[in-house]
Amino acid sequence: MSETKKVRIGFERRGFEIPIGSILPIRQIKPSDGCFGKYRAVLASIKSVGLVEPLVVFPNKGSKGTFLLLDGHMRLKALQEIGSSTALCLISTDDDAFTYNDKVNRLSLIQEHRMIMKALDGGVTEEAIAKALDIDVKKVILKKGLLDDLHPEAIQILKDKPITERALKILKRVKALRQIEMAQLMVSGNNYTFAYARALLLGTTPELLLNPDQSKKVKGMPAEDVARIEKEMETMERDFRIFQDSYGENTLHLGAAQRYVRKLLDNGKVKRFMGQRYPELLEELQELAALEAL
Repeated sequence: MSETKKVRIGFERRGFEIPIGSILPIRQIKPSDGCFGKYRAVLASIKSVGLVEPLVVFPNKGSKGTFLLLDGHMRLKALQEIGSSTALCLISTDDDAFTYNDKVNRLSLIQEHRMIMKALDGGVTEEAIAKALDIDVKKVILKKGLLDDLHPEAIQILKDKPITERALKILKRVKALRQIEMAQLMVSGNNYTFAYARALLLGTTPELLLNPDQSKKVKGMPAEDVARIEKEMETMERDFRIFQDSYGENTLHLGAAQRYVRKLLDNGKVKRFMGQRYPELLEELQELAALEAL
């Protein structure tokens, strides 16, 4: 029976109020930064409801009583701007900023919508939500209808994906089956932009459009170019489905071939023979055997 491995906790079990002046950021948030708009929303949220997520810090070995900030630079700047003297912090047991800044799940548009709807259902007013997010109250009202006319399965596929609001509006122009297909194609291609959604719309056959009589004309693009894109998208989707159907079987065969090549190259006599007679082929086989993922 295998012994259960213990997982070490990455930070102290309780939070600590630490003076703002003792927290040393490892980067600065400037008005010129692309994330500054997000900072304004964080600032509005802290002003409205206070600090929800603690900062993550690590004791500074070079200066006793000070802490390096691993996660929460926007929150720290917001707290400084509103004049807070202390901040609730979690003390990390490792000087590891990579995990906090890279391995993080960003809130998607659909997840944000669900949070807003949950807050509204809980009695929070549209005005209060707008103030907390630092947006116009009209935007909150418009966001309420974000998922209207979208099939639940398409929403489920895209729920944690960085799809744009304009791309979601494109999905609303096709029938449920096509919405699901388009969502799957977006995930497979890892492309959630408005441009890609519009291209998929152009490749949609009339019977899958909610309003077949509505023109699919694109501003600034001649009708013949639109027709060409339609044909190209139809061909691409057909080829993609063929590839998708055969991908699993091909991967299985390639994996078996790789295991055979590795076993073959483990034989010293075979390897010497290949090196003397077919060095180029041996090099290619060694590259195949060395692949970690197929």
